[in-house]
Amino acid sequence: MEEDWLRYGVTARRTRNQRRLAVLHALRRKRREHRGATGTARLEAAQADLSGRLVAAAEGISKAYGDHLVVRNFSVRVMRGDRVGIVGPNSAGKTTLLNLLTGVLSPDAGAVRLGTNLVQVMLDQRRESLDPEQSLAEALTRGSGDTVTVGGHSRHVIGYMKDFLFRPEQARTPVGVLSGGERARLTLARAFARPSNLLVLDEPTNDLDLETLDLLQEQLAEYPGTVLLVSHDRDFLDRVVTSTIATDGNGRWVEYAGGYTDMLAQRAAESRGAPPPKTRNTKRSRPATQTSELPGSVPRRMNFNDRRALDLLPARIAALEARITELNAALADPDLYRRDPARFRDITDALTVTRDELAAAEDQWLRLEMLREEIEGIEPKAYK
Repeated sequence: MEEDWLRYGVTARRTRNQRRLAVLHALRRKRREHRGATGTARLEAAQADLSGRLVAAAEGISKAYGDHLVVRNFSVRVMRGDRVGIVGPNSAGKTTLLNLLTGVLSPDAGAVRLGTNLVQVMLDQRRESLDPEQSLAEALTRGSGDTVTVGGHSRHVIGYMKDFLFRPEQARTPVGVLSGGERARLTLARAFARPSNLLVLDEPTNDLDLETLDLLQEQLAEYPGTVLLVSHDRDFLDRVVTSTIATDGNGRWVEYAGGYTDMLAQRAAESRGAPPPKTRNTKRSRPATQTSELPGSVPRRMNFNDRRALDLLPARIAALEARITELNAALADPDLYRRDPARFRDITDALTVTRDELAAAEDQWLRLEMLREEIEGIEPKAYK
């Protein structure tokens, strides 16, 4: 069961984690009932005025790039307080769908209506908003003095840095020499210091260490606004979101109640023609007669190479994650760039290549695992 996995998957901070689980389950229940059949890091998100009850409503939207149909006839309503995850393989159109729902892109057909009083903060996976020439302190204060405003209160930048596991002596460190994990924490620190009622997260877990990831999950669970996020991280989705939008291929997207594990359970039930699992917070599901295949298409299958890849990929992903941790640890040396610029460049290049390999491996695993669950129609595993 999802609740068993969630309960036994938490580590330390027992009381706080149980409160987080209670909040998440209450949000999922509220969403289902409303819609019916249709150091220690501290993260502080300043809340803007509440947005209108309706955050975004998409009605029959479609989007294509040339002959490639990315989104086809998709409808969804996002209400204040929802935490919506978008999941699918690379190039499936996750970021495109996210941009459609936030008004960054206009659909080719259909319409998207945004709510009133929205104050949006965007975290993108490439950290492109960071200036590599700025110091860490300048990036946090945006070049204005030595204080940062958080939740309407001024704080000294050094104290705020400590909340995100930075050492005081790093205040003048150029952003360009920070490790990937440090840049991720810096991006979070900047974002959570800004007032918002809509957080838009594109692969927010990239490069986060376990403690920061745990606290990001807690902050999102307690965040009073709305969250839209794209992620490959199935554990993160299970612990955070109230609903999951998953691709069916060929531009088709379907929204399911709950996290990633809930989505797999509902898809498996649909493939068997069975009703959705009653033990889960099921909001809605496609009719049993509707499958993920297009009319007249050949049923999908897994060959020997697919099954072998599915068996081997978890070990490869773990190895790549360990390699990234090792490279980040090497880049965390504040004197490395001054002492050995060539080695710094080599490690940075290796880190880029390894991240790309990890993204490709996770993408392949996700595609094959979703295919396996649909074909075999088995109850999905509770991933730990």
